[in-house]
Amino acid sequence: METVIGNPLIKALIILFLLSATTAAGDAPFIISHKKASLTRLKSGAERVSVSIDIYNQGFATAYDVSLVDDSWPKDLFDIISGNTSNSWERLDAGGILSHSFEIDAKRQGMFHGAPAVITYRVPTKVSLQEAYSTPILPLDILAERPTENKLDWAKVMNGSFYIC
Repeated sequence: METVIGNPLIKALIILFLLSATTAAGDAPFIISHKKASLTRLKSGAERVSVSIDIYNQGFATAYDVSLVDDSWPKDLFDIISGNTSNSWERLDAGGILSHSFEIDAKRQGMFHGAPAVITYRVPTKVSLQEAYSTPILPLDILAERPTENKLDWAKVMNGSFYIC
């Protein structure tokens, strides 16, 4: 007597079920997000942080009601100069990209560790909102003491005629 699992018809049904489950999961949005921050020294005692967040849909379906919130910038440490730390879009098509940026000024010196931004979106086949996270940023050394560069020395090095004075 042949076992049930050994039956070729049962094997075919199991394989068909597994393939359809894989295909169904592949017909959904797949959100990936990258967050970047860079520092610009404005003058002594002031530094600007430029933040950009790119959101990619690497899936095979559209994401709807896409919302971005980046609340990792405490108001007692940073002032928003341009843009907002949140944004929303009606949709993000499969293979598409959304970009958002803003600028903030740092109020105090110190090491800052920013958290990932949160992206929520709706998938028509699911009741609840889906959630994704951006990459975190590398720690920012806000208003750190940096050695001054002598631009004349750099010019000498670039010309290949570096002299020690």
